[in-house]
Order: sequence, then structure tokens, then C-alpha cells
Amino acid sequence: RGYLDNITAIGPRTVGSPENEVLAVNYLLEQIRAIERESTDAHKISVDIQRPTGSFSIDFLGGFTSYYANITNVVVKLEPRNGAQHAVLSNCHFDSVPNTPGASDDAVSCAVMLEILNTLSKSSEPLQHAVIFLFNGAEENILQASHGFITQHEWAKSIRAFINLEAAGVGGKELVFQTGPENPWLVQAYVVAAKHPFASVVAQEIFQSGIIPADTDFRIYRDFGNVPGIDLAFIENGYIYHTEYDTSDRILTDSIQRAGDNILAVLKYLAMSDKLAKSFEYRHGNVVFFDVLGLFVLAYPARVGTIMNYITAAIAFLYLSKKVLQPRTRAIHNLKKFFTAFSLTLISWVCTLVTVLIVAVFISVIGRSLSWYTHFYVSVFLYGTAAAAKLILVHTLAKKFFYKNMNEQYLGDIFFDASLMIWSIALPVITQMGLCSAFICTLWVAFPLLTKLMIHKEFSQKGASMKFVMMYMLGMFVPYLYMMYLSWTVFEMFTPIMGRSGSEILPDVVLAGFIVVITVILSSYFINFIYLVKSTKTTLITLTTVFVVTLILVCSGIFFPYSSDVANPKPKRVFLQHMSRRFHDLDGNMVKSDSGIWINGFDYNGISHITPHVPEINDTIRTPCEEQAPFCGLPWILPVHFMFRLVKNWYLPAPEVFPRSPIHFKVLSKELMPWNSMRLSFEVSGPSHMSLYVRPHEGSALSTWSFGDGMPVASLGGDYFVFYSHGLQATPWHFWLELTAPEKHSDGIVSLAIAAHYFFGEDQKSPQLHALLERFPNWTFSSGWSCTYDLFVF
Repeated sequence: RGYLDNITAIGPRTVGSPENEVLAVNYLLEQIRAIERESTDAHKISVDIQRPTGSFSIDFLGGFTSYYANITNVVVKLEPRNGAQHAVLSNCHFDSVPNTPGASDDAVSCAVMLEILNTLSKSSEPLQHAVIFLFNGAEENILQASHGFITQHEWAKSIRAFINLEAAGVGGKELVFQTGPENPWLVQAYVVAAKHPFASVVAQEIFQSGIIPADTDFRIYRDFGNVPGIDLAFIENGYIYHTEYDTSDRILTDSIQRAGDNILAVLKYLAMSDKLAKSFEYRHGNVVFFDVLGLFVLAYPARVGTIMNYITAAIAFLYLSKKVLQPRTRAIHNLKKFFTAFSLTLISWVCTLVTVLIVAVFISVIGRSLSWYTHFYVSVFLYGTAAAAKLILVHTLAKKFFYKNMNEQYLGDIFFDASLMIWSIALPVITQMGLCSAFICTLWVAFPLLTKLMIHKEFSQKGASMKFVMMYMLGMFVPYLYMMYLSWTVFEMFTPIMGRSGSEILPDVVLAGFIVVITVILSSYFINFIYLVKSTKTTLITLTTVFVVTLILVCSGIFFPYSSDVANPKPKRVFLQHMSRRFHDLDGNMVKSDSGIWINGFDYNGISHITPHVPEINDTIRTPCEEQAPFCGLPWILPVHFMFRLVKNWYLPAPEVFPRSPIHFKVLSKELMPWNSMRLSFEVSGPSHMSLYVRPHEGSALSTWSFGDGMPVASLGGDYFVFYSHGLQATPWHFWLELTAPEKHSDGIVSLAIAAHYFFGEDQKSPQLHALLERFPNWTFSSGWSCTYDLFVF
């Protein structure tokens, strides 16, 4: 905790700032030297300060290219006195996003790593392999420092596996949410060594699907270093992740201790493992892994899981076919009844989904989106009750009008079998798709089937007796308990993300969809009870009443989405950039200029809740799009334009920005190259963060450039985006672009814009920006900085 408090006391640690490049680095070096002095003779400690320069392209956020210069890595190698040929890497980052203390992301991980280094160095038992501790100083700049290390540092060649320590929340348990690729022995190492395991292959497949707008250094080590690893992250309380509230006092000591126990044990296990040296021999195969209520982790090879899944599905199909097709004289009749129940079940699910999504769209249209953001129970009372009521209503109507005068026991039986059939089909389909999460379907086939076989005699003789109900509930206990546990974990991760997912996504639709899916899964083996009970009237009235009352309260606006509660804040995120723009023509003459404060709300509500507090920020100042310029002529720090509609960001006129350290942009040369192409070379010097935007004109094409591997990667929309950052004392940025162009190009062949972002120091906030930020309500996290934007045509 002492390490954590001291790192966060430095303040925000933005790449290029003295806080990140000098103060944080000096503090880390002081602690490492102190640890080295106390270490035993069994170990040797080596320390290196790396300041790499490099470039790479990445398909994150729709695709862009990254360039970094003179950023900082603090690298420590702990090895046996006689040295070691192989190593395991532990990675954290000490930089933070601007305007935040970054306690959980990722100072706490660096604090844990310092303590692990201290503990291991004092051990009298020598390690078999080296442990490399990378304190990387530029992760928030989209994974730049890890790329600089794994592609350029001499120690990187010895690394056979890594553990990456990250955060998507503040404190709580650290979740293993990515492993591999392949290398099942790594998961087994975690299972064996971790003292408090918490891991989920479901989280891995959700994260790697790309639906969460985030990425970690795991990608860099995997893609550029070809090294397998384990990715862990704190996931609790994501509401204050990347905000000013991410302070050290919010991270419980128990949480730090738990993470330290786990990571120390796993690192030590890997550093003593024979498999680390021969990891390439154990690289094949994926693993199904999941924790059971946080008590222990089950892990087995995916190929074993595939066999289990297919066998389970085959047994279920055998049971169902035998039941439906016997006796043969009634086979056709039974099949008709069975597929009617099967179809009705699917129809009820679709009707439920459509109904609840209509409610969610209505809530969004009337401006009451995110009413559950601070009060999560509202989402359950609103969408959960609507889903359950609709599901029950469809089957109640079917029972009353379609299955009139039919045997209730028979109906209960056939609808159970219909649900079993759906899960039995889903199981091999999901398995065939290669998803390890298919184990969930296995639970929903195996346990209900076993339960049915156990209680068949009781049910056939006495119907839905109390003994039958108790045995049924007992048999279903395992899948229901696990599903509720998993659902809570997923909701804990996803609900806060809805507050930072941009203005394009309707958060109520996403959450309502999740709730419907969970409701459908949990109710799939209780649909049969609708046909077994005498009446569902009371249940329907209760659910409908709760839904209607909640809907009225939500529509009235009583549930305010955000909270400034000191103990548990849930702020609205707003980004403000005081910018000055200059647009130049083909001759270099400035044809247009303007300045103002560009405002982006990070959720679907935009600024509707802020206008009463700051009346001049209203719908009359929507941001216009400069159609001829890349990315609408706006100074995006990252290519996240697809997450924000222009009708949901605002441009408030303000005086021009005059940075004390302005950007200098120079054309070095224009060369005619073979094959009718033109090479343009440039020199830029400016602040630590700059963005380059490129749009080839119609008929022209960007064929190659000096970034990455030379192959330009376009962002969504077709423009090209280059993210630039530098540490201290960086030389001017030199780069070139090569374009193929038609012979006639009177309007030029390319538009190129450069934005300079001032994230710290005296240029960060203008007086006008500072005054505006002061007026924002205390339930917002408003992050502001100044920037300039220049567009040129060549």
C-alpha cells in the first residue's frame, strides 16, 4: 500500500510529462535499488532504463497506426546468480490517462510487482528461470511501451511466457480474462498455483470478440512477440475507471493482498517450471476454464470438452428420440405435439425479446436512458419483470386457447423436453463454432436430463407433488447457481461500460437484451411449470404492476442516472477540447479558421442533463462536419469517431488558443517516384501527443509510408489515422507518405491534417476552458485540454 500511495501521490502521469518521465521513474528506481540492497546472494538483479522509438499498426478502434519516440520503460531482471537462459515476464504500466491519478489502472499492479520483486529477492532459494519485471511507461497511449520492449529490448528474446496486470475497474478480485493463445499449460499453472483463483473462458471470448472497447498489452506480446501469457484485470466498480475518483484509498488492502498472493504464487511456479524452458512443446490446444463461485477453477483441454459436449448432446437426442418415437403407432402424433411445443417456446422467446426491446427504445427516445446506471435494481424491475411477464403471458394464452382441455401433466412434460431439445441443438452448434463457452450448454443439458431421469417415476405417478418440486429444484441447483453467478459477473463488467460506450449505442437496448437473454436461460426449464400450475394470474398481475410502476417512475425522471456520492460516485464522462483550427488551400493560404470548445459526452444521453447547469451548451451549437477534411476536420485524439454522432457533440465558440509551445510543421521535400507516384516528406515538432489525419483525394491512393511495416492501414470511413507520442527530449518527427495519383489533379492529391494536444503543463487549460469546467455539476467527470488543428492540401 505504501508503494501505491506514493505512486499516486505524484499525480496524473501522462506520457511526456515530468510526472511520468522523471518523478515516477525516479521513484521506481529508488525502490528497486533499495530492494537490490536487501536481496540475498541467491539472486542477481539487473536494471535497465529503455527509451525506445518505433511504430506499428493495430486493428483496435477500427484500425490506426501508432508512432512513439523516446518513451520510457523501467525493466528489472531477477535471475539466479549464474544467470538463466529463459524468463517469465510480469508487466504493469505506471502511466495514467490525463487528469486521473490512475490508482487501479495501473499503479496498484506496479505496487504489487515491487512487493513481489522484494519478496522473491529475499528468498534464499534460487529460481530456475529469470523473472523480468517490466514497469512500462506508455500503455495508455495504446500499448506503445510494451511494443517498444518486446520488439527492441535484448532481454525480450529470453521470454517464454508473461503475466499482464491490468484494470477495467477499481479493486475487487482480479479476473483472468485472457490466456494463450493456446498453450494450455499456462492455465494449468494458474489453476495449480493461484491461491484465490478467479477465471472465466466466457470473459475471454467476450473480450476477444471486440464488443468491449478496450485492449491490453496482452495483444502486443501475443501479436508482435509471439509469446503466450495470462491477462488479469480488476473488474469491480468500473464506474470510476479512468476518472479522477480512481484513487488509492478506494482500493482495499484485502484486494491488494489477494492480487499479490495470486501473482507471486503463479510467477514463482512458472519460474521454477521445467515447462517454461520447453514451452513450444506444450503450445498446442485450447483450454476450457472457469471458476466455481471463486472457490476453485476447473480447467480441461478443449478437445476433451468437445468430446464431452458431443456425447452429452448425443445422449440427450437419444433420450428425446426414444421418448417421442415410442410407441411407433403414435410417433407422428407425438412429433407434431413435440415440435409445436418446441416452436411455441422459441416464439415466446422472440416475442419477449421484441417486447422488451420496444420498451428500451421507447425509454431511449423519451430521453430517460441510463436511469438504471446508478440504481441497477431499476433495470431488473423494468426489463426483468417485462421479460418474465411476457414469457408467462405467451404460454398462459397458449395453455388457455391452444391447449384447451389437454392434460397438464402431459404439457409440463412436453415443454420440458422442448427446452431440452433447444439446449441439445445449441450445444453441438456452439461447440462446432469453436467456442469454449459451450460448457454452459453442457450444464443445461446434463443436469436437467439427469434430473428428469431421477424424478420421472415420481412425476408419472403423482404429478407435480411437493416431493417432485423439491427434487426438481435440487437437480437444477448447479446450473442455476452457476448461471446466476456468471450473470452477475458479466453485469458487473458491462453496466459501467455503458457509461463510456459513446453516443451511437443505445445502452438501454444493450442491457435490456442482456436481461432478456438471462431471463430466457433461467426460465427455460421453468416454462413447463406454467402448464403444471392451476393459474398464473397472481404472478402476472404482480409482475405487470411492478413493471408499470417502474416505467412510470422512470418516465417521470425520478431515477437520475449519475451520482456524486463521495463513497460510491457514478459520474457522467465529458471530454472538452479548446481548439483552434486553420484550413489551408493548395497554395498554402489560410482560407478558413475558427476556435471553440468542442464537447463530447461519452454516453447516449449527450449533454441533456448538463444544459440546465450550463445553458450555453445546448442543441443550437451542434458540431458541423467539414466534409472535405479527414475525420470531419475534428481533432480526435483517437479514431473513435464511429462511436460518436455529430448530432451528439457540441462546439461552443471561444477565443483562439495560443500555446506557448506551438506546433511546427514543415514540408521537407516532394519527390516524383517511379510508377507515377509522389513522395511527400515532412518534419513536425510539437507537444507529447499529436494526431495525423490523411485523406487521399479521389483517384489518388496512399500506397506506402514510413510507419509500421510500410503498409498503410485505413480507419473506419477510409481516412488514415496516426497516433503520435513522445517522452522527454525527443527529436523532431520525420515521416513520409507515398501516393499514386492521376496526371490531372488540379485540386491536389491528398489532404493532410495535424492536431497538437496539450495534456499537461501551462498550455493544458485556457482560462476559458478552466472557467467552463468549473461550472460543470459535481456528478460529472469532465476532462479538458487545449489543442490546435491545421489542415493542408498537397
